[in-house]
Amino acid sequence: MNKELEHSFVEQLQKHQNIVHKVCRLYTNNADAHNDLFQEITIQLWRAFPKFRGDAKFSTWMYRVGLNTAITLYRKSKRSINTQEFDSVEFKIKAEDYDDTEEQQLKLLYQAVHQLNDIEKALVFLYLEDKDYREISATLGISEVNARVKMNRVKKKLKTILNP
Repeated sequence: MNKELEHSFVEQLQKHQNIVHKVCRLYTNNADAHNDLFQEITIQLWRAFPKFRGDAKFSTWMYRVGLNTAITLYRKSKRSINTQEFDSVEFKIKAEDYDDTEEQQLKLLYQAVHQLNDIEKALVFLYLEDKDYREISATLGISEVNARVKMNRVKKKLKTILNP
């Protein structure tokens, strides 16, 4: 892979790495699992980056790869993913320490969201990221109408969980 492509990838990842942290926070319960998932998502982003055509925003593509990686990884009972050597990258990627002080305020919401299935979690996550239904449907690979229907069902489910 050429150095310009590597530099572009590292630049985009550093700019948008909070997306990956948010996905990790949504699908993990501790720092070690968070770091492992962050690494796996980064590797999958790196492997898929040469195929990124720019049809969607980089952040939308990053959401899709990150969510798909998290869902796939945690649905499998065996946690092995084919990876490639990452040492050859000239620009080393440094994951910044994740400050979750703001996240602590959302602890109850996260506890409720953790009770949802994988697709419902992704819907809530994208909804809370203020994505419109068109972008949610493109990210999850479902129709816009289906995204709306599922989101309404998830809202009702969350109300039941939060207000028993």
